[in-house]
Amino acid sequence: MREAYHDQLGQLAERLADMCAMAGDAMERATSALLGADLGLAEQVIGDDVKIDDVRSSIEEQAYALLALQAPVATDLRTVLAVIHAAESVERMGDLALHVAKAARRRHPNPVLAENVKPYFAEMGRIAVHLAREATDIIRTQDVARARSLEDADDAMDDLHRHLFTVIMDKEWEHGVPSAVDTTLLGRFYERFADHAVSVAKRTVFVVTGRMPGYGGSDEV
Repeated sequence: MREAYHDQLGQLAERLADMCAMAGDAMERATSALLGADLGLAEQVIGDDVKIDDVRSSIEEQAYALLALQAPVATDLRTVLAVIHAAESVERMGDLALHVAKAARRRHPNPVLAENVKPYFAEMGRIAVHLAREATDIIRTQDVARARSLEDADDAMDDLHRHLFTVIMDKEWEHGVPSAVDTTLLGRFYERFADHAVSVAKRTVFVVTGRMPGYGGSDEV
């Protein structure tokens, strides 16, 4: 009976990892759609978003059933609670990829981005997908040191996001207000995606250590 219970806990974490991988794939495709004005890829991301939502629903159902039937304590309880919170973050990651894909579809066949900001979004997309894939592996391995290392990649995303504002506000900007608005919103989508990926990694640290990490300093409960 106890072995079956721990198998269920393992399955819960594995499904969360699969969900995180789906969100990373969605952002990879959405970025390609954004940079290449690829309507087919944008439609694929939009159509697949419901799959991420469905996985979150099934994870929550299984997690609440474990809470009700098994009354877990200590590390087991942290695992269930962390999965519930992390699944919410991963669903938001999927939603942010969806927003990027919808922007690409909305402007099609015209490109959403001005040529001078495309390199920034190519790099932001790369970092976002990297963070999602790192979070996926961290869920599976429970590697605390690896989880803590995500701070550098998140800082790089924040730097790119801030730099976009200097580009948009520069007097040399010649692409008009609608393009500036699109660029601002899209930059925010990538920045938030990265934040949620880091949050997922923090939940893994919480499972292992019993503390939510405060990156850049001592852990905080």
